[in-house]
Amino acid sequence: MSRRISHWIDGATAPSILARTGPVFDPSTGEITGTVELGGIDDVDAAVAAASAAFPAWRSAGLGRRAEILFRLRELVDANRKEIARLITVEHGKVLSDALGEVARGLENVEFACGIPQLMKGEYSEQAATGVDVYSIRQPLGVVAGITPFNFPAMVPMWMFANALACGNTFVLKPSEKNPSVSLFLAQLLAEAGLPRGCFNVVQGDRVAVDRLLHHPDVAAISFVGSTPVAKAVYATGTSNGKRVQALGGAKNHMLVLPDADLESAADAAVSAAYGSAGERCMAISVVLAVDTIADALVERLARRIPDIRMGPGNDPDSEMGPLISAEHRDRVCSYIEGAAADGATVAIDGRTDLPSEGYFVGPSLVDHVAPHMAVYRDEIFGPVLAVVRIASYDEGVALINDNEFGNGTAIFTRNGGAARQFARDVSVGMIGVNVPVPVPVSYYSFGGWKSSLFGSAHIYGPEGVTFYTQGKVVTTRWPDPESSTVDLGFPVVR
Repeated sequence: MSRRISHWIDGATAPSILARTGPVFDPSTGEITGTVELGGIDDVDAAVAAASAAFPAWRSAGLGRRAEILFRLRELVDANRKEIARLITVEHGKVLSDALGEVARGLENVEFACGIPQLMKGEYSEQAATGVDVYSIRQPLGVVAGITPFNFPAMVPMWMFANALACGNTFVLKPSEKNPSVSLFLAQLLAEAGLPRGCFNVVQGDRVAVDRLLHHPDVAAISFVGSTPVAKAVYATGTSNGKRVQALGGAKNHMLVLPDADLESAADAAVSAAYGSAGERCMAISVVLAVDTIADALVERLARRIPDIRMGPGNDPDSEMGPLISAEHRDRVCSYIEGAAADGATVAIDGRTDLPSEGYFVGPSLVDHVAPHMAVYRDEIFGPVLAVVRIASYDEGVALINDNEFGNGTAIFTRNGGAARQFARDVSVGMIGVNVPVPVPVSYYSFGGWKSSLFGSAHIYGPEGVTFYTQGKVVTTRWPDPESSTVDLGFPVVR
């Protein structure tokens, strides 16, 4: 019997007011495992009202108290790693080892937020002028919302709510309706950690809930991760309604392999980064730029490794790659493989063959002799399809990277330190890997791309996350001295 998955509002499970629902699938089998309630305007309003009511007291809570609760959350997430990973696998399909990695990277952000007393320190200047002191502080925004994608149902919410709560905001999460259960489990852990009622709320739903959050007058800021067209719309709508918005979009991450690279290591890295989580990562490598002199040797090494990838259900310990999230997405990914052949590319390995009879599987696919005008190169496929573009030189590779619409992540594989340093300077991309194929920053830096991969000026989590979830204030003070006080209509000058 399928489960019914509802909202979490004001510290408790809250059935939907309108009772609009959608199915939740097990991608490994295609079976319906749950029914998720799709929140409407009234559900969003109830969540925002609970967050608004909780904000004054939570804002007034001491930094030490906030850190204490986050430390407790850290211990609870650590103790429940396997259960969180199991929930991810059941509804997303990624293998358990990958799901455990997701939990670990999310937990890093909770650990970072535990240092909020240090992170919220301001500045102080004594005697900026005679008898005048100046200091700066950072204060929370109020109610903030997170709209998160299906591919990281635990990690991306932790990217957002850990810093947001630590800074004194209250939070409303709208997770993907495709895998909603993890968000409720995290809400329960936050409550167990001692977070007051109303400080963290979950509204399940689709576009109706998103639109209401973007228009709600009491929501001060929106954090979003998803596709570029939606990110652009979220940014435009949110900012036009006076909200602070960070909207992370899509990617087409290139990996440049120079002739001096260790080709065995480069092939291992490309296969790992392209097919991990079935390619459903915004930091996946989807294009290899191979210099002509080593292209044949690199493609041969890639093709040799791919048949060894064990594809199967995510809960099978022997599986290395699971299914895609839905039947619709599976069919979309397959259309790019078919289109690549029609465009003149060489499908060296076709992942549409020898698939399990159940579930939404597509095998690892390798497409060689890809050209920039082809859809398999231009579009974010978000599946296990790796394109190889053969280039003449380093300069041609950098030009292709910089001409691309996206600027999320990129990597270079080389033994030449000078070339690697120049690459980091030359490319118009937000996150760079040098012999590292998936350069996701550690939690004490910040995650974010350039160009159509990010709308808004603030990257997510880390130091920029603290900045995004707070607003600065500068206070100039002078205490009255009756003996020296005079009327002065001139513009104040510091002396």
